[in-house]
Amino acid sequence: MSTISENGLVARVQGGGGLSALAATLQSVLTRALQKLLDLLPLLLALVTLLGIWEVACHGAGSSLPPPSRVVSDTWELIIDPFFDNGGVDKGLFWHLAASLKRVAVGFALSAITGIALGVLIGQSSLAYRGLDPIFQVLRTVPPLAWLPISLAAFRQADPSAIFVIFITSIWPIILNTAVGVRQIPQDYRNVARVLRLSPLEFFFRIMLPSSVPFIFTGLKIGIGLSWLAIVAAEMLIGGVGIGFFIWDAWNSSLMSEIILALVYVGLVGFILDRVITIIGNRVAGRKVS
Repeated sequence: MSTISENGLVARVQGGGGLSALAATLQSVLTRALQKLLDLLPLLLALVTLLGIWEVACHGAGSSLPPPSRVVSDTWELIIDPFFDNGGVDKGLFWHLAASLKRVAVGFALSAITGIALGVLIGQSSLAYRGLDPIFQVLRTVPPLAWLPISLAAFRQADPSAIFVIFITSIWPIILNTAVGVRQIPQDYRNVARVLRLSPLEFFFRIMLPSSVPFIFTGLKIGIGLSWLAIVAAEMLIGGVGIGFFIWDAWNSSLMSEIILALVYVGLVGFILDRVITIIGNRVAGRKVS
């Protein structure tokens, strides 16, 4: 009997320990949730304040811009059904954003590959740096849309022209940041590579790439932001399916609420693209990418 009683006591003690652990876990989760809510509080207050000011400022009958409440009511069908497709350019916002993101993905991938290769070249070779860097410094100051007539003349099609504008807009920060990263590889690392007689490929993967990854991803982060800016502007001119054309078409139809809704989506997608590159860069580099 005493053994059974002792076992029961142990079970009760263990059960009490389990409940204590569960209570501690719940308390920890609640504490973290409360902390996250407190962290978001300034953002929520700022949003409510800005929306309130906007609502009051544009609520009058003579206002040329709709207040937030009217934007939501006017665009409610677009908000709840972003996937409709009536053919042509009469599509939901999902399809317009998808078309724009597809062009950005192709153009940015090409600029990343080419930009990193050229950055490594001018970072490694003083001769290439003296020859190409002045040209890059001049070309990078050309506004993105100034390239559009040239690309339309060269490709004679809307999609390749838009992709070229993305490519030429985003490539410069990738080249220049990669070159800076390569040129800042410590001389000791280069000496070790010579002593170990590393091949160019081994030098690239073992020394150059790890040393310059933070700089490369800083260039990629700037480049993806410029790509998103360029595609919206380019699509306003080339037409077809895309968020830029959606905004331009809404402007021609005097649908200000749709323009404002599209701008919200453009901002959110641009923010997500920036965060994605930052997260990948932090994981690859093992530290924060600026």
